[in-house]
Amino acid sequence: MPRFDYTAAIEELQTFRTTNERRSEYVASLGARLIRDKYITKLQDQVWPLYEQITIAALDVNDFDLAKHCLDQLQVRFGDGSLRLQRLKGMFLEAQGKLDEAQKIYDNILEKDATHLLVSKRQIVLLKERNKPEEAIEAMTQYLDTYYDDHEGWIELCNMYLDQHYYEQAAFCCEELIILQPANHIWYLKYAEIVYTLGNLTLAMKHYCKVLELCTDNVRALYGLQLCASKLSSTDHAGDLHALATERLLAIYSKQPEHIRQLVQQYLGK
Repeated sequence: MPRFDYTAAIEELQTFRTTNERRSEYVASLGARLIRDKYITKLQDQVWPLYEQITIAALDVNDFDLAKHCLDQLQVRFGDGSLRLQRLKGMFLEAQGKLDEAQKIYDNILEKDATHLLVSKRQIVLLKERNKPEEAIEAMTQYLDTYYDDHEGWIELCNMYLDQHYYEQAAFCCEELIILQPANHIWYLKYAEIVYTLGNLTLAMKHYCKVLELCTDNVRALYGLQLCASKLSSTDHAGDLHALATERLLAIYSKQPEHIRQLVQQYLGK
């Protein structure tokens, strides 16, 4: 059996921390080996980031004994005043299904530091898990007041609004996404579909066209454009856009099997 190279193992775990790579099962297994065989004691003050890393990996794989051991070591070193340790305790409770207790910890952290990025995200996830959509929406809007340029946050808020059928608010989120990433056709497409749902066909048609400007022959946008134009046939350019969308869809499906082509042709009235 080859000799265990603890130095290489520690360096590998440090690389994972640098690259934000989780690999939870592997990290938990390697961390448990380092702790069990007391290699971890050789790290001195460099051990604390490793304990944190192993704690998170252990929670991911539901190894609560390993996570608690690491938390106990961190508790002895940093005490209750560490917000970082408190966050890990909240995650520990959350992983055990003790959601109310975890929420109290997160709320306490945010009272002390309202801009705490990681805890803000955990709080939002927890509110969703506890089926509190209105509170989750409020927490997300507060988060975006601080971290406006987090486009993933705007996507999440948009989807939260859609789940509650708040289409106007969801449309606003798409507008913010378009400002943040004006070259991303996905946000124009999502915005077009939402404003179509709201009944603003002219605005929807405009943004379906923008999608096609950025991403030629996007099938979803072509169907949206064809549908909008068919309902706005009396307005300027709607007839031309309807014909264009129909032509492009027929061309796209021309190489598909016969039964698919027939279904498309039937839908398009051709």
